[in-house]
Amino acid sequence: MSRSSYAFEVQSSCGCFCLIVLARRAGFSLYQSLMSDGGSARADLLRRLGEPARSVWAKHDRDTDGWLPLWRHMEDSAAVAGLLWDRWLPVGVRRLVAEALPRGESDARVLAVWLAGVHDVGKATPAFACQVDQLADAMRVQGLEMRSAKAMGPDRRIAPHGLAGQVLLGEWLEERYGWTSARTGQFTVAVGGHHGVPPEHGQIKALYEREELLRTPGASSRLWRQVQAELLDACAERFGVAERLGGWRTVRLPQPVQVLLTALVIVSDWIASNPDLFPYFPDGASRNDQERLAAAWEGLDLPDPWRAEETDRSAQELFASRFELPAGAEIRPVQEAAVELAREMKTPGLMIVEAPMGEGKTEAALAVAEIFAVRSGAGGVFFALPTMATGNAMFPRLLDWLKRLPGVAGSRHSVHLAHSKAALNEDFAGLMARTGRVVAVNVDDTTSTSRQKLDEQHRAGAELVAHAWLRGRKKAMLASFVAGTIDQLLFAGLKSRHLALRHLAVAGKVVVIDEAHAYDTYMSVYLDRVLSWLGAYRVPVVVLSATLPALRRRELVAAYSGRDDAVAPGDATASNAYPLLTAVAPGGVPLARRPRASARSTQVEVERLADDLDALADRLESELADGGCVLVIRNTVKRVLETARALRDRFGAENVTVAHSRFVDLDRADKDSTLLHLFGPPERVSDRPAGRHIVVASQVAEQSLDVDFDLLVSDLCPVDLLLQRMGRLHRHQRGQDQGERPGRLRSARCLVTGADWTVDVPTPVRGSVAVYGRHALLRSAAVLLPHLEGGASRPVRLPSDISPLVQSAYGEGPVGPEHWQDAMKEAREQFERHREDQAERAAVFRLGDVGKPGRPLFGWVAAGVGDTDDTPAGHAQVRDSRDSLEVVVIQRRGDGSLVTLPWLKPDSKGRQRAALELPQDATPTRFAARTAASCGLRLPVQFSGEAMDRAIEELEQLYLPNWQGKESLWLSDQLILALDEDCQTRLAGFSLRYSPEDGLEVTRDADD
Repeated sequence: MSRSSYAFEVQSSCGCFCLIVLARRAGFSLYQSLMSDGGSARADLLRRLGEPARSVWAKHDRDTDGWLPLWRHMEDSAAVAGLLWDRWLPVGVRRLVAEALPRGESDARVLAVWLAGVHDVGKATPAFACQVDQLADAMRVQGLEMRSAKAMGPDRRIAPHGLAGQVLLGEWLEERYGWTSARTGQFTVAVGGHHGVPPEHGQIKALYEREELLRTPGASSRLWRQVQAELLDACAERFGVAERLGGWRTVRLPQPVQVLLTALVIVSDWIASNPDLFPYFPDGASRNDQERLAAAWEGLDLPDPWRAEETDRSAQELFASRFELPAGAEIRPVQEAAVELAREMKTPGLMIVEAPMGEGKTEAALAVAEIFAVRSGAGGVFFALPTMATGNAMFPRLLDWLKRLPGVAGSRHSVHLAHSKAALNEDFAGLMARTGRVVAVNVDDTTSTSRQKLDEQHRAGAELVAHAWLRGRKKAMLASFVAGTIDQLLFAGLKSRHLALRHLAVAGKVVVIDEAHAYDTYMSVYLDRVLSWLGAYRVPVVVLSATLPALRRRELVAAYSGRDDAVAPGDATASNAYPLLTAVAPGGVPLARRPRASARSTQVEVERLADDLDALADRLESELADGGCVLVIRNTVKRVLETARALRDRFGAENVTVAHSRFVDLDRADKDSTLLHLFGPPERVSDRPAGRHIVVASQVAEQSLDVDFDLLVSDLCPVDLLLQRMGRLHRHQRGQDQGERPGRLRSARCLVTGADWTVDVPTPVRGSVAVYGRHALLRSAAVLLPHLEGGASRPVRLPSDISPLVQSAYGEGPVGPEHWQDAMKEAREQFERHREDQAERAAVFRLGDVGKPGRPLFGWVAAGVGDTDDTPAGHAQVRDSRDSLEVVVIQRRGDGSLVTLPWLKPDSKGRQRAALELPQDATPTRFAARTAASCGLRLPVQFSGEAMDRAIEELEQLYLPNWQGKESLWLSDQLILALDEDCQTRLAGFSLRYSPEDGLEVTRDADD
């Protein structure tokens, strides 16, 4: 007999049949493990079951022949759910479930444990049990007849075990406890949906018509039914619901509660199904329930949720203790007002903070999050940002805040950076390096004491960990503190598999949404639906923006509050005041606060500049006669590179820096670091260029970089974005009355180009129209017109002019001269068609609104997108963008060898990253592979559509099995773009050229 096989022999004695099973481990019998007490102490569930019910199996490992009986997995899953409820779920989540049940939290915990315990009862069916011959044979010996899997064929798919369990549980509730069929679904859907997709009505109906998949017809049908009922009866007694189910018949579970219970069942099942934590039989049969659970829980070692602590400190004291304020610094009026409003709200809810750039909105949001968390029972914070770059910038700030936060210092909490390249972030990588593999531990082992001492040493301060179990693609958002892209939040509004987990992840947090003005109609369709669910979960939300159009502010308030008629006294949502705080509780009426702006203000003279490179160079030569630092922002990368070439010819390459999105990741990070080093706040910068220097950038200079320039040149863009760009102009005080700036540049000025200003109606350049649309550009030009024509006598006053300009540009009323109106009407009609198209396309996969209490989640994600994640394909589902292609960029030397890019700087530990050998016949070293992966690059729009298919085909010609297989964690499944020694190559009919100075340049081949 093979060591990895089982031998079966049926012997007859005295008219009885006995099954003898020789297991692969000498001296251990499968029959003994089936019929044993499951350890030295009798298992509570097992003693309630007869031998046929004990023979039902739940798990099997084909490699080892290890397996688990169903009763054991039921016990494990229920026990895990109880510990998750007690030690891991945030208070706010528990409270929401409790409020739906007659006995509050007592009922809620019992319900969660019971649902986790019965979630796999659908495995006690022929459709499931037939899959492993030797285990099915053990059940047949007990009288549970079934056809083989081959004989049953594809019909098995009609009865997936989740759906089968939902049906069995519903039948049992009706037969045992007199429930009506209309009431069962709201409870049983947690069983039916525990593999990520709640069943649809058609699937349920189809299974009811095929009862033979649930119970084999004939003599054993009654036994099948008896075993199913016996398992459910035993679970009802074991997990404490037997005497409660009668009182639950009239309960109407809100849909958010159904989602949370489903998610808790999923998490419990995933943990209990991990053989490293809960070993399969026969190995795992030696421990009793308590030992098995203790070893698994200690091995899992999940960090506790955050429990925010109440503080009565003043706003000034709160900020001084949480943030690194300079000595004697006073907090901004907006920050003080945000704290006061958060404390004033009877119920935490949505707060929208609109304030100028540099007013400390991020710190205000974190302070409000702390206050909201105390009152809502939130167990963490999710900070959502528009891009990976802004997410990376926020992550260390989040960590710094956490280290000063009561309830975190001296304890252990999970943190996560949520975007597709998080593993390449050095701050996050450092946290990952501190966590090990998740595996069950021997609770009696003396090494446990050593481990505890090591943990105590680590926990002297706040121990923030990227927990190994919480780093999975679908689990990462379950960490307590997360910074990531807005996509992670928008995915909660996308019909997709395991959506319940995403909802559980956000339901236990305070959510902060930064740069809210940056999201277009397509993204807003998802954001508004997510806000409606967050309101239903009573999740506190803080929205940050430089400013919002009044209509958009009303939409956000209505989505969250669930009231389209929510209007504050004086219609706070329509206010033009600035700065402005707007707050609303779920189902409530909005409040508004109008704090004064800080004493800092800037007057910016704006004027037109012809869209001509010679004219630009001439003007800058005049402006920079005495030196100075200029920021030129272009709306497309093509215009950035064209402008940089022209200015280098005039001013010299050493005086012109380029920044845009088409740099490999390491070069992009280095660019950001260089800009901050040269043009950051005066107290942090000592070597600002003394002569003249020009930075030519794309929109990457708009957000999150604390940089300060003497003069701004900008392409015409939507007015709110132009105001963002102005935030980089005279951002900091440099001497009395800006006296440390060059004499000609001590007054803030913005030159607006990127349009033909000589015609009757300004004509924006084609690239800008492609990015922003003609409607937004013309409205922007129209509201700026008085300032463009007024010169020094009519500057844009920041911050007082911000809200009037934005409200006018995005309002419904006419703006601009009479002779512009025909062109503007045409542009608006085109914009409306585009917006309607965006909304219609976004609605296809958008999650439905919150249903009525008691309505089951059947079909909740029907016709969805399947799995989704933070990849280019995932982004395309919640952003209106074309599919894009990402590559890893390396260099091929003249001798054919491959190396990392030759100009890369050493890492933070001083290790060289430039020109590292990348062997083609072996797996690169971990460090070399990580360095190569850190040179990822998103190819531009030229490589979408048909060109993408051609590009992929050409890139796949460089296939290196040792790189792109499972052997290399960092390079697995990556497309490799190899540049020659001149850093050039050809791809899909285009010539590509890359340099660390200019990034990627793409030109179409003349012969293509």
